[in-house]
Amino acid sequence: MDKKFDVKKLIQISLLIAIEVILTRFCSIQTPIVRIGFGFLPIAVIAMMYGPLSAGIAYLIGDLLGMVLFPSGAYFPGFTFTAFLTGITYGVFLYNKPVTWSRIVGAACTVCLILNLGLDTYWLSIIMGKGYLALLPTRILKAALMIPVQSLIIGAIWKKVVIRFVKISHA
Repeated sequence: MDKKFDVKKLIQISLLIAIEVILTRFCSIQTPIVRIGFGFLPIAVIAMMYGPLSAGIAYLIGDLLGMVLFPSGAYFPGFTFTAFLTGITYGVFLYNKPVTWSRIVGAACTVCLILNLGLDTYWLSIIMGKGYLALLPTRILKAALMIPVQSLIIGAIWKKVVIRFVKISHA
């Protein structure tokens, strides 16, 4: 592992963080209980290219920047923790391994079912003062929708963009 300071890597990750903030804050369907969007995509790309820790820190930074620049309610650190774990999860499944559909679907299921459905629903129950089970029906619907969406988009991006990007950046 190369520990030297890499300006190119920093710029690429910064650009992807900016895209994440835009996709999350401006290109999402937001309700008090559910947010459906594509902010996961730049983080998955960072995870594929630079690994779990880079993706986790990038999503953490993106979440904090999004809240500071474009607040959509009170800040709750649990969601930032979930964002960090999401980046880590994508990296564990997709970094430096053969990218297969089973890995992509595994990453999407882990993020959507354990982190978004499980952990985020818990955070919402704390914030809203509602029971965990009362929030589940809407959140289950979101997870059922987002697993195939995330899987297909991450698979398409990996095949079309990331492989070309890696070839260009190593040329």
